[in-house]
Formats: sequence, structure tokens, C-alpha cells
Amino acid sequence: MIPIVQIRQTIALIGIETTAGSLSIVQPKSDMQITTTPGQLEIRQSPAEMTIDQSQARAAYTGGTYREMSQRIYSGVEQLWLQGIAKRMEQGERVANFHKPGNSIAEVYGEDWQPVSYPEIRGPASVDNVRIDVRVVPPQIEYRRAEVNIQVETHYPEINYTPSSVDIYLRQKPSISFIPPEIDIQM
Repeated sequence: MIPIVQIRQTIALIGIETTAGSLSIVQPKSDMQITTTPGQLEIRQSPAEMTIDQSQARAAYTGGTYREMSQRIYSGVEQLWLQGIAKRMEQGERVANFHKPGNSIAEVYGEDWQPVSYPEIRGPASVDNVRIDVRVVPPQIEYRRAEVNIQVETHYPEINYTPSSVDIYLRQKPSISFIPPEIDIQM
């Protein structure tokens, strides 16, 4: 029998332990401030201006002011005077022709018995004696538009990271052992 050498080998065992990493991201909300100035509309409307002139109506009813009445009397008397002169001239011509029938002095001056009317002191009556003037004042419009002011303060994200770890170690050392055969010494 041949002696055999035994070789025993143990393999190396490696241990690996890992811990997982962690990542957390937190971002606080932004701070926002909004201020608003409201719009403003102002409308100013002045009342319409109305002018009523009744002077011609007053002149038609009562003769108007003393000056107006005197002016009408003066111009009327002047007309009456001119008419009276024309009438006297016409009568004088008729009397000069007394030889014609109907032109005797009694007949010419006998028709002159009616009184002469006094001049009209009142103004003429008319629909347009009262004047009404209306002046519309346009409205004044002022507008100030609304304003919005927005202020935003952002916050950066907060990031926390814990890295993963790997622990590698040797659980069993490799080894080789040689076991010699048993030698029989009894021979």
C-alpha cells in the first residue's frame, strides 16, 4: 500500500453587511405677500346751466323797463308826427282844390274828428318772447386703475443624505493542511 498524503483545504468566507442609505428632501412653502390697491373711479357731474330770458315777454305784457317803454313811445310818436304831417299836406292839397266837388273846407276838416291813437307801449306778442338756453356741462371722469403687488420669498430645499455603507470582513480564513499518512513503525 502506498501511503497517501491528505490535503485539506478550507476556503475563505467573506462576510458582507450593508446598510441602506437614506435621502430626505424637504422644501418649506414659499412665503407670499399680496397687497392690492383697489381701482378708483370718480365722476363729477355739474348740473346743467339754464338761462331763462323773459325780458321780451315782460315787454309784451307790461311794456318792459322804463327805458324800453320810453323808446317805443318816442319811436311811435315820431311815426305819428310824420303821419300827421302827411295827412295835413294831403288835406291842404284837397282844400287847394276846393273847386272840385267833395273838397270843401267843412268836408276836408270835418273828417278829422277821430282821435289819434297813442303809440303802443308794449312789445309784440310772440311765441319766441321767452328764450331758454340750456348749457350741459360734460362730466369729469377720473380713473385710477387697480394695482396688485406680489412679493414671494422662496426657501431652498433641505436635503439630508445618509450614505449607504458596506462592511466587508473575512468570516473564515482560507487554510490548507497537509495530513501525512500514518506510518507503521512496526515493521
